[in-house]
Amino acid sequence: MAPHGQQVRRPGSAGGKARESYFDNVKYLTIVLVACGHAWEPLTYGSRAVHAAYLFVYAFHMPAFALVSGYFSRSFDMAPGRIRRLLTGVVVPYVVFEVAYTLFYRWAQDDPGYPISLLDPWYLMWFLVALFVWRMSTPLWLQLRHPVWVALAVGTAVSMWPSAGGDLGLQRVLQFLPFFVVGLVLRPGHFARLRTWPVRWAALPVVATAAVAAYDVAPWFDSGWFYHRGSVDGRGVPLWTGLIAMPALFVLALVLTACFLAWVPGRRLWCTALGSGTIYAYLLHGFVIKASRFGDWYDRPWLHTPLGALAVTGLAVTGVTLLCTEPVRRVFRPVVEPAMAWAFRPTRRERERERERAAADLPAAAARRPERIT
Repeated sequence: MAPHGQQVRRPGSAGGKARESYFDNVKYLTIVLVACGHAWEPLTYGSRAVHAAYLFVYAFHMPAFALVSGYFSRSFDMAPGRIRRLLTGVVVPYVVFEVAYTLFYRWAQDDPGYPISLLDPWYLMWFLVALFVWRMSTPLWLQLRHPVWVALAVGTAVSMWPSAGGDLGLQRVLQFLPFFVVGLVLRPGHFARLRTWPVRWAALPVVATAAVAAYDVAPWFDSGWFYHRGSVDGRGVPLWTGLIAMPALFVLALVLTACFLAWVPGRRLWCTALGSGTIYAYLLHGFVIKASRFGDWYDRPWLHTPLGALAVTGLAVTGVTLLCTEPVRRVFRPVVEPAMAWAFRPTRRERERERERAAADLPAAAARRPERIT
């Protein structure tokens, strides 16, 4: 039984609407954490509390993003329609925004020679590369007996391979891969059990312990461990450390993600509809974040006070919320979710629908035709 006595139903059943509200809430709250983490980063150097919050959020927010992406990729099977959506919803936005971010950098930094390179994702664009690679590999993971263990072995090996994944940020993509694969093997029942009250109450001391630990290690802990950008030797430790660090970070992220998911509301809220627009917020908020760095917005001393940190957090939450709204999505839909019907052959289902539509129109056309007078 789900919380509040509601039975969790299978996809496509009458309970589907409630289930989708839950995941829309998850996606909205996750993008809020992403925006807050990016906004907090300049404040971490002068505030132990902000650095602790930053470490706490970075320990699980991108793993949670990857896990939810995996959960919604379970049905990816290389069908023409799904390949088309992958191209229009991932590849095309990647090309458009990678170029747009590079042009933005040229303008903001007055550096017209800065190269456009689709092989070197700029800033947050690595996640679209990850989505493409992960989804294309989905049929493989679904065929394995122990996909999570295999993915974790891959991520661990890559974390100890200094020269791996130079192009397309593949080293980072593969180190976050295990979280995507966890999402692939999850089912609705797992989330139902996660959201029971015993699990929710058990999550509270876990979160409290993690928060205290983050505050304790904040003065010396390198947040780069959570970025997974390269091999562990970049953190100044021997390569064999990856055998311990990668599995440990994986478990930590899964535990905190479970605590987060346990407390996400399942009912429809004011922010639920915004969950379907998180890709817009993800792609667009980077321009604001980078503009704040290029424009030295954080040079104002009052921002580095507790009140300033709260103001930055409020602005981050408000800004990313606005970027999820329908007016923003309407403006940017041609580049974030382009239809591009002109670029693809019609699928068999589309051809069948067209024939059915034509067959249905024939009687109506015959009825409208005037009778011939003899």
